Amino acid sequence: MDLTDRRVIVLGGTSGIGLATALAAARRGALVTVASSRRDTVEAAVKTLPPGSRGVVCDARDEKDVQRLFAETGPFDHLVFTAGDSLLLDRIEAITSSDARGAFEIRFWGAWLAAKYAKEHLRPGGSIILSSGIAAGRPPSGGSVVAPVCAAVEALTRALAVELAPIRVNAVAAGMVDTDLWADVPAAARAAIFAEARRTLPARTTGEPADIAEAHLHLMTARFTTGTVLTIDGGATLT
Repeated sequence: MDLTDRRVIVLGGTSGIGLATALAAARRGALVTVASSRRDTVEAAVKTLPPGSRGVVCDARDEKDVQRLFAETGPFDHLVFTAGDSLLLDRIEAITSSDARGAFEIRFWGAWLAAKYAKEHLRPGGSIILSSGIAAGRPPSGGSVVAPVCAAVEALTRALAVELAPIRVNAVAAGMVDTDLWADVPAAARAAIFAEARRTLPARTTGEPADIAEAHLHLMTARFTTGTVLTIDGGATLT
C-alpha cells in the first residue's frame, strides 16, 4: 500500500476515523490534506501530521465551500469522505422531521457535493471513498434515520462508480468503532453497548479508528475494486 507522493484529501479528517486515515496515508508516503468545518480542530490535526501536510477549513454542507476546497487544492489522487455528526439514534416518535432531514446533510449530501467537485481534479488512477455503516443492512432499534442514511450512501457509491468511471468509487461500512460520533449517547449507555459488543461479536472486540483507516488505504490501492462497500465490523452482520 505504497502511497509515495500521492495526494490524499480527507474531508472530515481532523478526528476519529478521518484523522487515523490521514496519519496512516502519511506514514505510507502520501501528501495529506485534512479538511473540517472548525478551524481549531483543523489546526490541532495538522500538528499531529508530518511536515508538508495541509489543513483547510471547509463545511461539507456548504456547496461553495466544497467547490473552493477542490479548486484551491488542485490535482490529487484520492478523496476519503469521513465527515459526519453524532449518530441520531432514537425512537421515531422522538425524532423531529427537521432533525431527520438534517442527518442527511453531511453524511449524504456532503458526500454528493464532494464527489461532484472532486471528480474534475482527480488524477488518472484516482479514487473516492465514502463512509457508510452496517445499519444499512442491520438496522438497530432507533435506527429509522441512521439506516436510510447509510443505505443512501451505499446506493450513491454504486451509482458514482458507474457514472464517474474510470474513477474508482467505493465505501467503507464500519461497525462498532469508538469515536466522537457516539458523543450524544450517555456515557453509561455507551459503555454498556460497547461491552455487550465485545462479548458477543465473533471478533470479541470492537473497532478502533486505525482499523477503518487500513480499509481506506486498501481501497486507495485496489485498482480492480470499484462500486464496492467494504464491511469492517468484527463479524456483526453475521450475528
